[in-house]
Amino acid sequence: MGGTVQEILRGGGCEEGEKIVLPSRHHLVETIEMMQFVPEGAEKDIKREKSIARELRKSGWWKRKCAGGACYYCRVKVPPGELTMDHLVPLIRGGRSVKSNLVAACKECNNKKKYLIPLEWEEYLSGLDREEP
Repeated sequence: MGGTVQEILRGGGCEEGEKIVLPSRHHLVETIEMMQFVPEGAEKDIKREKSIARELRKSGWWKRKCAGGACYYCRVKVPPGELTMDHLVPLIRGGRSVKSNLVAACKECNNKKKYLIPLEWEEYLSGLDREEP
């Protein structure tokens, strides 16, 4: 019987000689990249922090934060309902769901940032600036 990609990559989850079907190369690379940040047993901590974030999304504090309708990263104006909650220091990198670690971001920036910390995100953006003609 096969295992999850994470189990297989950690050296378990499948019998010797057993054929396994891996996900797409993109998904596999992303899984490997994320594994370097998620220590064993951290899943329960991440679940707890996600639960806290869900509750904060319902709060007046979050609604006021989104009222301006601007993405924290790109400053593009979007309707407040289209802003997403982003953790400056991502949960998989040890970030917490506390007000000082949460910003309103457009979906595009939030999806591109993924698990990067602010310094890495800045480097990514500066690299894009150099590529533009």
